[in-house]
Amino acid sequence: MTTFVDRVELHVAAGNGGHGCASVHREKFKPLGGPDGGNGGRGGDVILTVDQSVTTLLDYHHSPHRSATNGKPGEGGNRSGKDGQDLVLPVPDGTVVLDKAGNVLADLVGHGTSYVAAQGGRGGLGNAALASARRKAPGFALLGVPGDLQDIVLELKTVADVALVGYPSAGKSSLISVLSAAKPKIADYPFTTLVPNLGVVTAGSTVYTVADVPGLIPGASQGRGLGLEFLRHVERCSVLVHVLDTATLESDRDPVSDLDIIEAELREYGGLDNRPRIVVLNKIDVPDGKDLAEMVRPDLEARGYRVFEVSAVAHMGLKELSFALADMVAQARAAKPKEEATRIVIRPKAVDDAGFTVTREEAGGELLFRVRGEKPERWVRQTDFNNDEAVGYLADRLNRLGVEEELMKAGARSGDGVAIGPEDNAVVFDWEPTLMAGAEMLGRRGEDHRFEAPRPAAQRRRDKDAERDEAAQEFDDFKPF
Repeated sequence: MTTFVDRVELHVAAGNGGHGCASVHREKFKPLGGPDGGNGGRGGDVILTVDQSVTTLLDYHHSPHRSATNGKPGEGGNRSGKDGQDLVLPVPDGTVVLDKAGNVLADLVGHGTSYVAAQGGRGGLGNAALASARRKAPGFALLGVPGDLQDIVLELKTVADVALVGYPSAGKSSLISVLSAAKPKIADYPFTTLVPNLGVVTAGSTVYTVADVPGLIPGASQGRGLGLEFLRHVERCSVLVHVLDTATLESDRDPVSDLDIIEAELREYGGLDNRPRIVVLNKIDVPDGKDLAEMVRPDLEARGYRVFEVSAVAHMGLKELSFALADMVAQARAAKPKEEATRIVIRPKAVDDAGFTVTREEAGGELLFRVRGEKPERWVRQTDFNNDEAVGYLADRLNRLGVEEELMKAGARSGDGVAIGPEDNAVVFDWEPTLMAGAEMLGRRGEDHRFEAPRPAAQRRRDKDAERDEAAQEFDDFKPF
């Protein structure tokens, strides 16, 4: 059964925002106490967070669909809906988040590092929040915004200081088992190790981690064997250790040719040229292995490699190797630039940024004007098109943003099609240009004279006298001769 997974495709859905409430306060002797509809709650986010106790992506391999909870709708009595609960997904240290096209969205390194993979939708405003001096009793509320839907890829790249690379059965698992407390599976057949093993080594005052990268054979960088699956685990390592088998039973192999083949695969994979390397000649406890190690060592040193002769079985040469690796790791750590404190970058919008665009398109032989922008598209999603007041409110907002003016500049005429949103999810309507906002087009929308302040007594008398004079004038105009 699979126990280690280092690459998964994850489908995440953030929570939808709750709808706002349209309500009017009522009580005894006060049947119309004003709008009191509450706002909808915010939808929950989907957040990826590094957890040191997690070492594999296995859980997401079995359950790739994850969703946060929705926000609750608002209620009367100015009661706002409850926010949806965020969904926190723990991932291993060294997880890279990519989109479906392979673009890196986040590189999660360090305990507690987080990334919002899908943002929850904002809750809709209730009619209490929409009330104004002109709109005293809105008969509508805004709908909640749907949460983000994202398809992402998670790739695990082991965070280790030292990577052991080499042919299958070269003794990498045996070496990591004696250098650290790791207990990998060890056997005398190729591809015994099917997953990367990680061990912690202490040498003097230096503590470092060692990773055993399995499955490197000729053609690994093109997908042969297991190499392509696990070469990514070498990327974060500071030091590369070539583990060469000096006691192989295969007649067509020798330590130098093994080294050349593995180096060719690393070059083909790319990005590893600047990593310091050392060579470990393993299995010198075998008589023929010791002789072969002494033969090839001068050639390897002539190439500039530091060479160590060891035996993982007989525990020979391990102390020298351990301290040499500790020294190389310490130098690599010292050479790294110090991490700066987290900074917040503020990028103000350009003064001429309208927040939306208007483009001309051809759709089925007919002219179409498409409006794209974060605000117009969100406002459309928040609108209940079964409510005339809500539609008029949308028209007001678009007009104030300058959409109508830009449509005129783009050449739109009465009856032309206008689409707000992307092609697969747009609201399309026939445009009718106006010189007034939606509120004036729909009349005294959202107003209720019963909420107006009572008129003074003198004003009421003047109004009554004016009505009486108007009635008398009408009688004089129509009396018979």
